Amino acid sequence: MKNATDLLFSTTPPSEDLFERITQDLVEKGYAYLPSVLPQAITDSLLSYLAQLEDGKFHKAGIGRGRNKMRNRFVRRDRIHWIDEADQAATVWLTWTRQLQTYLNRHLFLGLSTFESHFSHYQAGDFYRRHLDAFKGKSNRVLSLVVYLNRGWEPDHGGELVIYSPKDSSELLKVTPGLGTLVLFLSEEFEHEVLPTSRDRYTVAGWFRRSGTLVK
Repeated sequence: MKNATDLLFSTTPPSEDLFERITQDLVEKGYAYLPSVLPQAITDSLLSYLAQLEDGKFHKAGIGRGRNKMRNRFVRRDRIHWIDEADQAATVWLTWTRQLQTYLNRHLFLGLSTFESHFSHYQAGDFYRRHLDAFKGKSNRVLSLVVYLNRGWEPDHGGELVIYSPKDSSELLKVTPGLGTLVLFLSEEFEHEVLPTSRDRYTVAGWFRRSGTLVK
């Protein structure tokens, strides 16, 4: 019987059609929004990993990095758990993101060198105000990625991701956080926010990074 890692490699080359769609969208628009496309092996693995995490493994998310990091419940209220490469439960997810990183570097010459990600849990009433994931010349985050892990999401549950146009700050896209939906966007270009949710909302948020740029 095949395990999740075996299933990931059962297609040759793995996820290439999906990676091509992501690449085309990034070239044309700077973002990619693909509902319910995450391969089943990845989704199942992430849900299994999430189910193993005790509530105490999550901590209140902060804003900023290093000594400048702070918590502000007026800006964001989610709790997070960073995904550790040493954790065997993360193997399938991190293998897939490495494949995606290799594909993007080969086709878009982005120079991506590392990837980091965390689970994020929004409880009823939680939100994340409008923000950028990176500022030009201040961070090495190049590409943001979000995967949703919520079954049976209804319109009245709220919790949408709203992405704004870098040209005129108008609303560009509103994403329902349904299971297996995938969103990627250029970290320095697209402001975004998470609207208040009325039920538990789980995601994986991640960032592909480029070495050699200033981090503050």
